Amino acid sequence: MNVGEQGRPAGPGGPAGAGGGTAGQGGGPGGVLRLADPREAAGLAAYLARLLRYDRAAAVRLQSAGSALAAFGRPPLGERAPIAVRTVRLADLPTEPGSPQPQPQPQPQPQPQPQPGSPGSESGPRSEPPLDVTLSGGQLLDEADAAAREGRALLRLPEPVTGPAWAGMLPPRTGWRPLAELPAQAVREAVAAAVYEFRERLAPGADGAEAEAVADEIWSRPLAAGPASALPLRAAHAAHVLGFLSRAETVTASEHPAWLRLTGPFGAVAVRRAPSPGLGLGLTPLR
Repeated sequence: MNVGEQGRPAGPGGPAGAGGGTAGQGGGPGGVLRLADPREAAGLAAYLARLLRYDRAAAVRLQSAGSALAAFGRPPLGERAPIAVRTVRLADLPTEPGSPQPQPQPQPQPQPQPQPGSPGSESGPRSEPPLDVTLSGGQLLDEADAAAREGRALLRLPEPVTGPAWAGMLPPRTGWRPLAELPAQAVREAVAAAVYEFRERLAPGADGAEAEAVADEIWSRPLAAGPASALPLRAAHAAHVLGFLSRAETVTASEHPAWLRLTGPFGAVAVRRAPSPGLGLGLTPLR
């Protein structure tokens, strides 16, 4: 099942027009998503709230395959900021007209997220075309939050938007090689130590350029020695601020010829091996 062009810039008009189709019919300007459980909406809302905390104008790109939806976002952590992905379980669609809507299922324990760019298994009796659309993160958060409060498993999608440059260059779905399993507590401590060092080194009254230079030097350091030494500390920083390290015992470092990835139980972040031009944003550590 094709879930959109990975690793290639979107065509004219930006990623909003890429992929076409929606996972559902009617009920909102951009269609409807049928979630496997109302609590999936709460998980999506928590992810979006963290993303919007640091960038009120954030956009998200959604891609579906089979019974899973991938929500891609990018926290404002500089020109080499990671791309984040959180996976949401979708309901199997009714096979006959008039079939009852899916009923809530028990929430499973957190599982490792699929690779960035891979929404999940493509199996399952879904008859509608895959979703591939870029939306306003704020508008989607409003709907996901409302669905969570109301206990409903349907999301009414807002109108698509023209996405930022990063949304047209997502991490690939295949070609990843595991590097190492890292203790999550050690990763959290590394992030905390880096934030502390940034504050200690930054002189009072330092300008933005000086702050970004210090931050870039810190976050470009290796996260860990050994097989995962290629993965920069900035990946752990992004995973931390987005809540991907919460309640994790271990996280997984992986590599691709053009990307590096850190995966936790609630999501994954991927960073390009080389900077992408024209995407400069502040590098100040986030908490």
